[in-house]
Amino acid sequence: MARPIKETPELYGKDAERFEKLISQPKPVSKEERERARKAYEMMKSISNFQW
Repeated sequence: MARPIKETPELYGKDAERFEKLISQPKPVSKEERERARKAYEMMKSISNFQW
């Protein structure tokens, strides 16, 4: 049986400011990395067999 998910801690002060800055300015992803992720997605999509 799975463990219950704990509550997410709240951030205050400098930690909150740093976190907000990090998520508002994401690092750019190279074309090579984007293509690698797309190929991995397409491969997983081709072998999955979900019945909805």
